Amino acid sequence: MWRVKKLDDKDEILAFLQQDRFYATYAIGDLEPDFFSQCEWFAAGAEGRIQTLALYFTGLDPHALFTMGASDGLALILGSALRLERVYFTCRSEHLPAIQAFYSLGEIKNMLRMTVHDEDFQPVIEKALKLGPGYCSELKRLYSLGESRGESVIAFSPYQLAQGVFYGIEQRGRLIAAAGTHLVAPTYGVAAVGNVFTDPDYRGRGYATLCTSAVTRELLSQGMDVVLNVQEGNADALHIYEKLGYRQYCRFIEVLGVRKGLGNKAN
Repeated sequence: MWRVKKLDDKDEILAFLQQDRFYATYAIGDLEPDFFSQCEWFAAGAEGRIQTLALYFTGLDPHALFTMGASDGLALILGSALRLERVYFTCRSEHLPAIQAFYSLGEIKNMLRMTVHDEDFQPVIEKALKLGPGYCSELKRLYSLGESRGESVIAFSPYQLAQGVFYGIEQRGRLIAAAGTHLVAPTYGVAAVGNVFTDPDYRGRGYATLCTSAVTRELLSQGMDVVLNVQEGNADALHIYEKLGYRQYCRFIEVLGVRKGLGNKAN
């Protein structure tokens, strides 16, 4: 008989996540002490064996829910232990029916998880500027340029700069391009590249490739397993990453959900 339980044993959680390490990279990173306190972990399974895992992370707004494993178990978790009003899902496409049984969904983003390995990495020779904590306000200004143009909002937070790896291109005292990390988890040897952006006035000059190359080089030199996310259909970004040696690993979905019966809609 299937049962749902809350988990707090990191070794037990990690053992399940390691079954698909590259899909679960962000969840593995959340086992680090700085993030673990912001997490709730739930599992479903039978005969003492975990078959589904759900990670509820409160460190982002909206709060996030990562799902992995059997869809039947996910339906049990969402129907009992995790009755969240509003949450941003990261899931596999096969999880959608279980999620839609409980949630009205906003726009579905079809995403690709990409990975790169030492033997495939093709670095750019030119050097970028390594960015320290003093560049926080300048990074915020740079990223705001995308939001003002109606482009995808970059969810940058100062802790990412303090704990991660960032490189940029500077001109006349202003950043015109940057790339960094969403997470670096040295305990578990995983890292996620992100926050890649170029000022619209300076695009088409290879700056995003250069910055992403610098970040990737440093992470690989530290022995990290490196991943990144890109939306399907983003040909420009895919070209950059594939040029550096990144390869597609899996597809997944990101979508905002609002619990049914609340009288409002996802947006």
